[in-house]
Amino acid sequence: MSVTSVDKDDDSLTLTLIADFAAPVEKVWQLWADPRRLERWWGPPTYPATVETHDLIPGGEVTYFMTGPEGDKHRGWWRVTSVAPPTSLEFTDGFADEEGTPDPTLPVTTVHVRLTRHGDGSRMELRSAFDTREKMEQLMTMGMEEGLQQAVGQMDDLLVG
Repeated sequence: MSVTSVDKDDDSLTLTLIADFAAPVEKVWQLWADPRRLERWWGPPTYPATVETHDLIPGGEVTYFMTGPEGDKHRGWWRVTSVAPPTSLEFTDGFADEEGTPDPTLPVTTVHVRLTRHGDGSRMELRSAFDTREKMEQLMTMGMEEGLQQAVGQMDDLLVG
């Protein structure tokens, strides 16, 4: 598995995942930049994603839903704040209701993705920042840490070849 570390920092209200890949930065970037590739790993294996909109530019939006084992759908959205292909991406990540409208009752995180060359491959640092400790704990209770590790763990197979 490509995930080398996950650090939950209660003081800085962040969750940082580090993953190393035997692929160049540009190839890892494509897993974010191509909506068909993104939906093959965004979400745990039992909750595959379907990307509906994918506008990866500052001010752009990504909308998606994950389908659970029982056919239940869970909607989410990103508001893209900065993009510097192929090395960085920043977005606000939140949940949406059944119609795709952002759900103000659930926490929102700010996500920073950084891709760098590392040895013969690349390293991805994915840092999620939370507004409050309560919101951070709410997402941890919902399985964010495990789900993120499972999702990123799927990237290796997509980078082969």
